[in-house]
Formats: sequence, C-alpha cells, structure tokens
Amino acid sequence: MSREKVRHAHRIVIKIGSSSLTGKAGSQLDSQAVDKLVDVVASARARGSEVVVVSSGAIAAGLAPLGLTSRPKDLATQQAAASVGQGLLVHRYTESFARHAITASQVLLTTQDVVRRSHYQNAQRTLYKLLALGVVPIINENDSVGTQEIRFGDNDRLAALVALLIGADLLVLISDIDALYNAPPTQAGSHPIYDVLDVSEINESSLGGAGSAGVGSGGMVTKVDAARIATSAGIPMLLTSLEEASQSLDGAQLGTFFHEHPNKTTARLLWLAHATTPRGRLILDAGAEKAIIERGASLLPAGVTAVEGEFDAGDAVELVGPTGKVIARGLVAFDANEIPAMLGRSTKELAQSLGPEYERELVHRDDQVLL
Repeated sequence: MSREKVRHAHRIVIKIGSSSLTGKAGSQLDSQAVDKLVDVVASARARGSEVVVVSSGAIAAGLAPLGLTSRPKDLATQQAAASVGQGLLVHRYTESFARHAITASQVLLTTQDVVRRSHYQNAQRTLYKLLALGVVPIINENDSVGTQEIRFGDNDRLAALVALLIGADLLVLISDIDALYNAPPTQAGSHPIYDVLDVSEINESSLGGAGSAGVGSGGMVTKVDAARIATSAGIPMLLTSLEEASQSLDGAQLGTFFHEHPNKTTARLLWLAHATTPRGRLILDAGAEKAIIERGASLLPAGVTAVEGEFDAGDAVELVGPTGKVIARGLVAFDANEIPAMLGRSTKELAQSLGPEYERELVHRDDQVLL
C-alpha cells in the first residue's frame, strides 16, 4: 500500500547526487546519466505529476575542464569548479529535456534563501509560478559564490527543505547506492532495508560516509537526515538508484521507502529546527531544562544562567542544558546585550525594575522546538 503513495504522488522533489551524474572522480558529466534522469522526470510528468529536480554535480562537472582529478579541498577551487560546471550542467539538462518538449529552468539557492523568511517566501512564490507554467525547475546550491553552503556540503538537506517549501507529496533521493542497508553495503552479510516506519530508530553509527565515487560530499547519514526532515513534515521519502529510479517511481518494491510521521510537525517548527542558523546560546539551569523537555514550557529569564554569542531579538538561538547538551532551538525575544541583566530574575521583578516590556518570556513556547 505504501508504494501506491509513490506512484500517485502529485508533487515530487527528485534529488540526484554528484556521483550518479559524473561517475568516477574527475570524469566528465555523464550525458547518458542526465538522459536517464530526464526520462524518469518525463514519465512522472506524463502521469500528471509536477516535478522539481535538485541536482548536485556542478563542482564535479567542472573538475575535468579544469584539469582536476578529484574534488578540491580548498574553498576557492571549489567555487571555481562550480562556476565552470554549473553552466555545463544546466546546458545538458536543457538539451535533454528538449527531447520531451519540456522547458527547464535554473534556480540557484543559498542557505539564506531558506533561513530568512522573506527570501524563503520569495523562493516559494518563484517555484510555484514555474510549476504552474509547466516548467521543471533545476535547483542547486549557489556554490560559485557561497561559503557556508559549500562547507555545509551536499544537497540532501536542501532537497528536504525544498520539499517542505513547496508542500511536496514525495521526496526522492537518487544515489549511487540503491537503498539503505543494515550495514555498509560492502560488508559481508549486509542487506537492504525496504521500509522504514520510524527514522529515529535507525542506527546512524552503522551508516557509511560519502559516495563511492569521491565527487560528492554527502553520504547515507545526510540522506537519513533528509528523511527525518521530510517525514516529520508528513512527506514520505524514497531512496533509490538511477538504474532503479523508473521502476521505483512506478511502485516497484525497490529502494528504501521512509514512511511519513503520523504526527506531522508544523512547517514553522521544521523551519526553525532545520533551516535556521543559531546566532547564540542560552544556558539553562536544571529546572528550566526539565520544564521545556517535559512540559513544553516557555523559557523565562529566571531559568537562564548564562548567554553566549551576539544576536538580535528574533534571531534563532540554541537552548543548552546544564550538562552542555543542546535540547532545543528557539527565537529569542531580546537582544544579547539586554539579557545579562535579566538572568535569574522573575518577569515580575524585571517589570518593576526595568519596565513592563520586560514582563515576558525570553523564548515563547510557540517559538521553540525540541532537538
């Protein structure tokens, strides 16, 4: 029954990794691989689905033209490779989609486009309009000018956030590994897992590293992270290989199907948990930690022992327990320089000494999410 959700998904985000598009490190962009993916997208559209493609491969595609044989370690060379490779990647997609009389577009995003709400909403409007016009958006991180996003690494998390952004019915990750395995696939006795009911039960210590080709920057851990984001939003995820993608999207029992979580988390809290960059930390005492974890209480100044970082009211901050463990993330109601004078004091006391505007929470319960 679960694979029927795959076949009948109306709005699909398909992400493909670098190694699936370029093969061994240093090789050129594989035109046949691009055509295979485009054929999969065209088949889905023929069934009435809308499709957004999140494509890695810009850095990898730029290696050979620059005479490089492996993914560079330094940021400047990564950016140069991305600048060369992005044009090659989009040009090849455009040619391939033309075989099906489908128009493709390029959409370059940075982490700021999913962190800042104004950017987030603008990206959302653009993608909605492209889909309404019958276009297939090809999304990639803007690696040629980005800094944090390249260090952040791969497009798995981006794909999950795009799925959340557009309200997708299905997220598909296409990898050089055909499924999630119970141990590294090269290990004797390992076998594929075809269904995951609860992503939190996966033992991440048994997962491998980056893709086998050495041109990607993700791995199975980032794919599980993407599954965690998508399924928490009520979006199922399919992990499959390029070779099996067509059959998998037809509903065949191939790849790994991550079931959506029955208790859907709101988009606002998922955005807070996965798309914000913390600007600082609030250190909590044991009482405040217990109240937040067990009762979902708001954070009051009386329960905070220290403040770290520089941030403004409205920024995201980490809430840290007395042992140093990050327990939650929230949007803080005061600037960092205002908080030291508030620590350990009740809101009533603060209102009397500093003014009525201080008789409120540091982080309201509606603006915080447990991690």
